[in-house]
Amino acid sequence: MINFRYHVVSLTAVFLALAIGLVVGTAALNGPVSENLKNRLTELNKDNNVKRDQVNQYKDELSRNQEFAGGIAPYVLAGKLTARKVAVVGLPGAKDSVEGVVKMLNVAGATITARVTFEDKLIDPNFANELLDLADQSSQPTIGAVGLPQNSDGVETASALLALTLQSSTAPATPAAPGDVTAVLTAFTKAGYISVDDDAVGGAEVVVLVAGAPATDQDASKKAANNVKVADQFSKNHRPLVVAGDSAGDSNLVAAVRSDPTLVKEISTVDNVSTVQGQVVTAMATHERLVLSRIGQYGLAAGATSVVPSAGP
Repeated sequence: MINFRYHVVSLTAVFLALAIGLVVGTAALNGPVSENLKNRLTELNKDNNVKRDQVNQYKDELSRNQEFAGGIAPYVLAGKLTARKVAVVGLPGAKDSVEGVVKMLNVAGATITARVTFEDKLIDPNFANELLDLADQSSQPTIGAVGLPQNSDGVETASALLALTLQSSTAPATPAAPGDVTAVLTAFTKAGYISVDDDAVGGAEVVVLVAGAPATDQDASKKAANNVKVADQFSKNHRPLVVAGDSAGDSNLVAAVRSDPTLVKEISTVDNVSTVQGQVVTAMATHERLVLSRIGQYGLAAGATSVVPSAGP
């Protein structure tokens, strides 16, 4: 008869056999497995080094492309906008791109009549009523409320008033008086809606509207819609306008203009303005829009018809 001691001995023998098997198996496999892991790790390190070298090469190529674009700018742009009056308006977040655009417009010989930055407050839907009141109160004898939108939309009304302030009037309208231009810009500056560099004047023949990255807060969609309203008002009555921005982010202004069947026929766009190449193209598009009266969509993103305007007259 099998007793308890027999069970203990049998179980002990089983566990001892398992332990011996694990030790023997581990010892047998340890060499090949370890060697295989070492080889794989070496391969991964080599692959990682190759990828790092490729990234560095791409960065270097991008930098050299930027240098190339800046280097050829004088040859491409020289004389294109000599004595032509251009106003540059930057939307929130576009400061760095504005600097590059102004530089290239200067290379083209343009006279910058005004550099105006729209603060976030101007496109913030929470200030719509206050903005509407300000637009009404700051109108001037030669920049009146006649012809402004009558729909109680603060962004549309204010944008229309600022467009009249900065742009040249079409005949037979009376040109805006210098004092009235200063009064309107000062009123909006004091209220915190815009900031103005140097001594801004009116009379611009074309406006370059530079867009920053789209907003991402809870009011992002409304702010994006307000940016479109700004562009719409600055292009009213066939006034020349170039919108320069980037294609990144949802609801960016360039994509919005290109997707609008009406605006895309009135406004030229550039979708890579954060690069030197895009800034050169923006100046080229400004020449094309103002001097040649042609409208085009340029860059690398959806809706672009070509990378740069054609070289034809």
